[in-house]
Amino acid sequence: MMDAELLKILACPLCRGELEYDGENARLICRAEGLFYSVTSEGVPVLLAEEAKPLAPADAEK
Repeated sequence: MMDAELLKILACPLCRGELEYDGENARLICRAEGLFYSVTSEGVPVLLAEEAKPLAPADAEK
C-alpha cells in the first residue's frame, strides 16, 4: 500500500504530472504520458524515466 501523503508529493519524472496508485498491480500511473512506474515489493516507487513502461490501451482509457 502506498502512503497517501507520499503519493501527494510524487510526480511523473517526465511531465511532473500527477500519479495514480494502482495497488492491485503495484504501480504508479501517469495518465498524461500513458506510462506506468513499478513499485517494489517493499513499497518503493521506481520513478526513473528509463524504467517507465507504456500502459496497455485498455488501462489508458480507465
